[in-house]
Order: sequence, then structure tokens, then C-alpha cells
Amino acid sequence: MLTLENVTKRYGTLTALDGVSLRIEAGEFFGLLGPNGAGKSTLMSLVAGLRAPDAGRLTLNGQPLSAANSAARAALGLVPQHIALYPKLSAEQNLRIFGQLYGLGGALLRDRINEGLEAMQLADRRRDRVETFSGGMQRRLNIIASLLHRPKLLLCDEPTVGVDPQSRNAIFEFLEKLNREGLTVIYSTHYMEEATRLCSRIGIIDHGKIPALGTLDELLLKLPFEEEIRFPRTEATTALVAKLGACGAVEPGDEHYRFRPQPGYKLSSFYQLTESLGLPARHFTSQRPTLEALFLHLTGRNLRE
Repeated sequence: MLTLENVTKRYGTLTALDGVSLRIEAGEFFGLLGPNGAGKSTLMSLVAGLRAPDAGRLTLNGQPLSAANSAARAALGLVPQHIALYPKLSAEQNLRIFGQLYGLGGALLRDRINEGLEAMQLADRRRDRVETFSGGMQRRLNIIASLLHRPKLLLCDEPTVGVDPQSRNAIFEFLEKLNREGLTVIYSTHYMEEATRLCSRIGIIDHGKIPALGTLDELLLKLPFEEEIRFPRTEATTALVAKLGACGAVEPGDEHYRFRPQPGYKLSSFYQLTESLGLPARHFTSQRPTLEALFLHLTGRNLRE
């Protein structure tokens, strides 16, 4: 559906995107996960036609994507990172303006406005000024505006920044429903839990490149990982520790032991040993690789503003 081929974008001496190639299939819920300044918003703006690449090519269903190709851009909807609404106007007035910009009018526009407000639980605030809305309500209204023309591809550029948990969940459920109905979504975020919940495939972007791309399970296979089992330091586990010395490394903490098995040691043997000692399974937790661990492994742990 959407293809980027060796796309590069520079701002002076800063290279925001560096030869990015990517293909998004129809019906995907694709996550673009990266820290601040990684290139997420730049990629979104190029796809939306708000900026032109310095090198490379973008196509949507085989048509070039550019500011000049309005036919291709008509299939796009954009939910920008910053609120794009008229604060002095009501929710309904805002949606009517955006709908008319898309060429909609009459009963069709009225029906789509009503449908969007109902779906996003804003129907009772339709005549209220947007400046009286909470941040979450404004975000939800922004999403309605981006969907009035029924796009095939929706670009969501960090749409839950500063949003309360209830509004975030409403946004998630709404986007998941639209995706099940066939809408292709590209969703940029720096929240691991959002990417984990929503996205069928994830690209991790950093310094203008995409070093990791795949489903969540495929991505986690890229993480250097050492199996670890934690269990409490109690009198009952003392006998277990004594028997684990030849099986791996046991590191004592203030309240827990951390056991890292040696290569080739089967965890089934560990649990057989705990059963033989009469230790219940609830005492033991196995650490597994996480998207957050992979993200930090690829992008580093330093804070970025």
C-alpha cells in the first residue's frame, strides 16, 4: 500500500531521515516507535505531503506521494502531534469546516459528524467551544476530523500525548475497531505499552534510521537475553540454593535470589528440583525479554529532550 524507498530528509546539517526504506501493507496497524528526535514526525510529515524528501521516493498504491499529487493524498488522514482545531469554535463547527475542506457537505457531512461524535463520546458537547474541552477531548475531536473523508490510510503522530487514561483507552478502542474494519494505521509513539497493545508490526526508529522491524515476537528475538529466575530469600529456599551451584549462578539480593542458568541447562530440571523440595511455583518468576528492554538496547538509556 505505502512504500518508502531510500528516503532522506535533512534540515541544514541535521539528517532527520537517513535512507529509510519501508513498506506498509493494506490493513496493517503499524507502529513507529522511537525516542524524541528520532525522526517519527518527519517521516509522518513526508507521507502526508507536508514536506518533500531530499532524496528517495514515496508511493501510495503505486502513485507518487507529494504535495502536488492531491489525488493520492486524498486517501490519507492525518492526526497531528499538536492539536489542530479552532478553539473559539464549537466541536460541530470545527468538524463542519474540516469536512467542507474535504469537499463534503449536506446530509453526508452531517451524518459523518454525528457518527464521529457518537463514536468518540462527544455528542453531548457538540455545541461547546473547543477551548472548554480537556486535552483528551480535543485529541478525540482531532481524530474525528481526520476521518470525515473516509481515508484508506490514517497517520497518527503521537495522538495521546498529555491525554488522561480514560481518553487514551477510548482512542485505542476506536482505532482498533477501525483497523478491524479495514483501515490501515501508522501510529507513532514513544510509549512501549501503546505499541505492544495496538500494533501488528513495529519499526523502531532512531537517528533517522530503522534498525529493527517486525512483529513483537520477531523483534524480541533480536534482544541479547539471559534467562533469569527470581525467588524469595527464605529459610525454605536455602536448600534450593545449595543445590543450584553446579547449574548456574545464584546472586543474592536483599529480599530475593536471582538464578541465571548455565547454557544448556533445562528449566524443566529447575522446576523438577523445586517440586522435589516442596516449594510452590508461586515463589518463582521468570524474567522474559520485553519491548522496552529491546528499545533501550537499540536506542540507549540517555534522556533526550
